[in-house]
Amino acid sequence: MGTPRGTRSTETPAEASAEASAGAWAPAMGGSRAARVALVGVHGFGTHHLRNLERLQAAGAVELIAVADPQPPEAGSLPPSAAVYPGLAELLAATRTLDLVIVATPIQTHAPLALAALRTDADLYLEKPPVASLADFNRLCDAAAASGRSVQVGFQSLGSHALQAIEDLLADGTIGTLQGISATGRWVRDRAYYKRSRWAGKRSINGVDVVDGVATNPLAHAVATALRIAGARTTADVVSVETELYRANDIESDDTSVIRIRTVSGLPITCALTICAAESVEPCVTLQGSAGTAVFHYTEDRLSVTTAAGTSEETYGRDDLTENLLAHRNGGTPLTSPLLDSGAFMLVLEAVRTAPPPAPIGDSHVRWEGAGEAARAVVLDIESALDRAGRGHATFSELGLPWATSAPHAFSLPVS
Repeated sequence: MGTPRGTRSTETPAEASAEASAGAWAPAMGGSRAARVALVGVHGFGTHHLRNLERLQAAGAVELIAVADPQPPEAGSLPPSAAVYPGLAELLAATRTLDLVIVATPIQTHAPLALAALRTDADLYLEKPPVASLADFNRLCDAAAASGRSVQVGFQSLGSHALQAIEDLLADGTIGTLQGISATGRWVRDRAYYKRSRWAGKRSINGVDVVDGVATNPLAHAVATALRIAGARTTADVVSVETELYRANDIESDDTSVIRIRTVSGLPITCALTICAAESVEPCVTLQGSAGTAVFHYTEDRLSVTTAAGTSEETYGRDDLTENLLAHRNGGTPLTSPLLDSGAFMLVLEAVRTAPPPAPIGDSHVRWEGAGEAARAVVLDIESALDRAGRGHATFSELGLPWATSAPHAFSLPVS
């Protein structure tokens, strides 16, 4: 269930505001008893949850009761009182009265683990992407509704206070009428990234969906954040999804892609993403207005606004999603990233899952840098291609790029 030791988290959320709130958190719980928490998956991104739970336990907000992972946790990484189990089934069989289960495991395990957690009395924090297919998402939504439990999905960027600032500037007409949104991601991943686990870079394993593509895992926050800003939360908020998927690496899934979405209001959202850039640059979501632009660097909670009057920039705080879920459980605070609000994102994931396999980018258009496991593919001039795709809401083939041998694939939306 856990990812291998040493795996880098795909996106690092801002933690400064959460750390600053630790001392004030316990009284906000609405009760005197610390929440009893179990963590499933203690490696990979699970290490972030361990650090966060340590902070919250020091503040008296939680007690880490048990963890589950087939790979034992690092020595000293858990409180002495926390029990260790090889899997969630064993943990649940031996543990009673849990308040919260956190699932931070490989994508293909999310659905069965989440369904098992919802058969308890605990609420659920489920890392992104929530599951690997729209069918599993629908099953999970039904199970959550039947259980009455709350489910928070780990899109940490949605906790940024910059989102409220963006909502305000749109309401005020600061950048005029919103005409489109683009999400741009330029990251670097080497061969070791794809060898860190058996599921890395896979579309499926033995018939089980994984969908570990650039838009559905490493840069999933870019897609989810753009959708949230556009007001597209549920499956009913999206009218079309087109995909154009490519790969420079020798993998099953896509590493360089354009996803083009249109909302029920007619707003275009174009996500131009790669993990084959020359260097990693902070990803961003750009709001294209009739009188200006706003650029949100979501990993930094930094918002830049440009109009005829000039450019201003501000960095905002961020709400921790675990704290938010506890506040929801104890006092009814609205969830920041509830399961149903992942519906629009899941349409994108389903479009990627059901699209034709990604087209390989020809060797003449790829430069390899580094050696051995540190070697990484760089698509030539990809930075310009991403910028043009986002600004023009165009796919790579529509831009006439020499390596873009595919064509936009229209996803057939499910009939509601």
